[in-house]
Amino acid sequence: MSAHLMQVIAAPHVSEKSSMAGEANNQYVFKVAKNATKHDIKRAVEEIFKVTVSAVRTLNFEGKRKRFGQRPGQRNAWKKAYVSLPAGQEIDFAVEG
Repeated sequence: MSAHLMQVIAAPHVSEKSSMAGEANNQYVFKVAKNATKHDIKRAVEEIFKVTVSAVRTLNFEGKRKRFGQRPGQRNAWKKAYVSLPAGQEIDFAVEG
């Protein structure tokens, strides 16, 4: 497994919307590297979790402008990926010892 693919997926994105997508459409949501392509995300998920990916949808989020104390600032921009799996396959996020 290449080092590049290990850097593509940052973390699973856990939210109410991602939970509903997982239950209804067998999708999983990940925070991914901003420069990752759909093909990179598909290869990374298939190699890391040993599943078959049927589709990948991505969304780019701009960092919100916020105040940090009295200083204006901006949160980091990030990218989210919805990964669809065929029926009967699932990703187990439990870490094995």
